[in-house]
Amino acid sequence: MGAGHRIAIIGAGFSGLGAAIRLRAAGIDDFVVLERAAQVGGTWRDNSYPGCQCDVPSHLYSYSFAPNPEWSRTFSPQGEIWDYLRACVERFELGPHLRLGVEVRECHWNAVEHHWLLETGAGRLRADVVVAAMGALSEPSLPVLPGIERFAGPLFHSAAWRHDVDLRGARVAVLGTGASAIQVIPEVQPLAAELVVYQRTPPWILPHPDRPIGARERALYRRVPAAQRAVRDATAWSRELLLIGLRHPRLGTALARQARRHLERQVADPRLREQLRPNYRFGCKRVLVSNRYYPALQQPNVTLVPHAVAEIREHSVVAADCIERPADVIVAATGFHIGAAAARIRGADGRTLAAHWRGSPSAHRGTTIVGFPNLFMMLGPHTGLGHTSVLLMIESQIDYLLGALRAMDAGRLATLEPSPQAQAAFVASVRRRARGTVWESGCASWYLDRAGHSILWPDSARRFRRALRRFDVESYVAAPYSSGQR
Repeated sequence: MGAGHRIAIIGAGFSGLGAAIRLRAAGIDDFVVLERAAQVGGTWRDNSYPGCQCDVPSHLYSYSFAPNPEWSRTFSPQGEIWDYLRACVERFELGPHLRLGVEVRECHWNAVEHHWLLETGAGRLRADVVVAAMGALSEPSLPVLPGIERFAGPLFHSAAWRHDVDLRGARVAVLGTGASAIQVIPEVQPLAAELVVYQRTPPWILPHPDRPIGARERALYRRVPAAQRAVRDATAWSRELLLIGLRHPRLGTALARQARRHLERQVADPRLREQLRPNYRFGCKRVLVSNRYYPALQQPNVTLVPHAVAEIREHSVVAADCIERPADVIVAATGFHIGAAAARIRGADGRTLAAHWRGSPSAHRGTTIVGFPNLFMMLGPHTGLGHTSVLLMIESQIDYLLGALRAMDAGRLATLEPSPQAQAAFVASVRRRARGTVWESGCASWYLDRAGHSILWPDSARRFRRALRRFDVESYVAAPYSSGQR
């Protein structure tokens, strides 16, 4: 690995690869992409559990500059998304820039020489600019439960699926009923002798509109790319309309009614239906889509336990109802450590990003952070969405990054860092917009920081794009190169 580069991109998922593609298109070649795994793909490499599928429409879950006319379904399965990312690496000739199997263990700013030092598994690397593209959902979170270390059988997270574990005839416990769990459960149910699902909080679930994309439709997209762009634009607008019911909860009652009807149509047993009925506002937690989850729960080999897990024993699970239920295999569909990478990035004062944030993440334009010069965080605070594709946010952030690099070149600037006033003003504006939205209506979710503030972008993706279209150099504290530097 070379001693230094102008730009180091950490992570080779959608954010990192998208940044790399756009850098090359802009004529910038002095960059490296560091990826701890042996292959690219990020979330869509790691989450290979049975039934894994995107819940954002396929045409909206690809780069705008690299449409894929070959999607087989309107909501893509994991394997196709992973194939798409690997195809992008080949198409845009990113291979020479990739450093696979290289984990970044720590990243700290050298305030004297104005560069970042990255401690990696392959040695030390220097970079003028770091693009942190690790993603918020990259570190699986196993639950902290009494006795979990004593469990005698296989126990694994859904994002680290054990394909070597045969579930046929096994007694399987699934912990959690979130986005991954409702996809896993219908796949595991036909295999398991017994399947016990531990539900802490029931999710809101809408009918899934997924359908196959036929050969004729795919041929049309290949021959007339404008047709696929039109579908993408129409899909983007329709998803933005969903925001109305989330920003103004009273206007979201139609979607809540649809979810309640879906539950009533699919679940006949009134007792089970009541256990599956959410007691919080629609949209306060992530809204899920499935046509198969409720039917799977009603199969004779499935038991829903509407309680959190209290203890794990050698061959069993004990829930808060104090009943011990046997288990041969435990699947933890228990989410992720949000922002885990923040503990490995040290800024100008030597403190980690986690120490700066203290449980309340903040950033200017969701991308740059006071005290961390020349750091651009992809999908940072205030960029998550509850209604549409995060790729729209990623592409806006990449445009903002390119604007910053142009400003640095034009002004011969060694460093750029947002001013405290600019960052505070941006965060305050986001929090004002989040007030009264469904995300702050009282439920506990990963959408909220420790202080109870939403860390999502509480507005349209189009408005975020407008906010980041121009790099606001006047909001930054800049330092020029000294004599002898670039």
